[in-house]
Amino acid sequence: MTKKNSGDKVQLIEKFLFKIAKKWIAGDTIDDALSSAKNAYQTGRHVIINKLGEYHTTKKQVRNSIDDYQKIANSFRKWKIRGAISVKPTQIGLSISQKQCHKSLEEIIQKMRHAHVFIWLDMESSEHTDETIELYSSFFSKYERLGIALQANLKRTEDDLNHLLGIGAKIRLVKGAYREKPSISFKTKEDVDKNYIRLMTILFKKGNEFAIASHDNNIIKKAKTLSKKYPKKFEFEFLKGIREEIKPELIKKGFVVSDYIPYGTNWLAYSIRRIKERKRNILLLGSSLIQSQRV
Repeated sequence: MTKKNSGDKVQLIEKFLFKIAKKWIAGDTIDDALSSAKNAYQTGRHVIINKLGEYHTTKKQVRNSIDDYQKIANSFRKWKIRGAISVKPTQIGLSISQKQCHKSLEEIIQKMRHAHVFIWLDMESSEHTDETIELYSSFFSKYERLGIALQANLKRTEDDLNHLLGIGAKIRLVKGAYREKPSISFKTKEDVDKNYIRLMTILFKKGNEFAIASHDNNIIKKAKTLSKKYPKKFEFEFLKGIREEIKPELIKKGFVVSDYIPYGTNWLAYSIRRIKERKRNILLLGSSLIQSQRV
C-alpha cells in the first residue's frame, strides 16, 4: 500500500469515527459544551462537563485546562444551567508531579466553591488508582461537593469502595474504559457486570449521594429495584447521546438523570477507547443513531 493510499484510509476511518463521535461529544469549544448542556437541562437532566485531553506534561496545558473549567463554572449561571465538571488528574498535572496536581485541584476547588459547582474526579488507568484515591481523600474533608469514579473491572475496587465509603465519599460507579492486565482485572462482560452489581449493592446499602454510570439495561433495572429497598440519594449518569430513549422515562419516574458531556479537539483517542470499552457500546451507538433519525 502506498503512503498516499494509507493516508487516505486513515482519513476515511477518522471521518467515519467523527460521525459516530458527534453523538457523544458536544464539539470543540466550551460554548459547544454549554449549548449541549442547556439542551439537556431544559429536558430535565443534570449535566456534567468534561474537557477532553489527558496526560498533560507541560504547565501551559495544565493552565489551559484549569482556565477552561473556571470559564465553565462562570458560565453555568449565565446559561441558566445547574451543572458539574469532571476532571482527570493527569489533565491537571499528575503527569508532571503530585505537587502540581494537588496545587491545580486546590485552585479548581476554590473556584467551584464560589460557584457552588460539584466536581467529579475521573479515574484513569490502574497505574494512577492509588494516587487518585489519595488525592480525593486529602481534599474531600475540605470540599464535600467532590466525588470520585471507581471502576468495576478492577479486582481491587471492592476494597477501595469500602474504604472510601468509610470516609463518606461520593462515588460514581463505572465499568472501566482502560485495558488492564488479567491479573488485576475482570476481562469478560459477564464478570465485569457481576462485579458491578455487587459493588452497586454495597453502594445502596452503605452509601449516599452516588452515581450509577452504566448504559446496561440489566444494571439499570437492578438499580431501580435496589432503590425501592434502600431509598438513597443517587443519580443515573449516561454519556451524551446514548440511551436517549430511556432518559425521559427515568425522569418521569422521579429519578435524577445526568448527561456526561465531553468537548474538545482530542476526540479521537477518547472515542476509540469508548468503542473498545465494550462491544455493547457499538450496538448502543447504532441504536442511538437510528433513534435520532426517527426524531
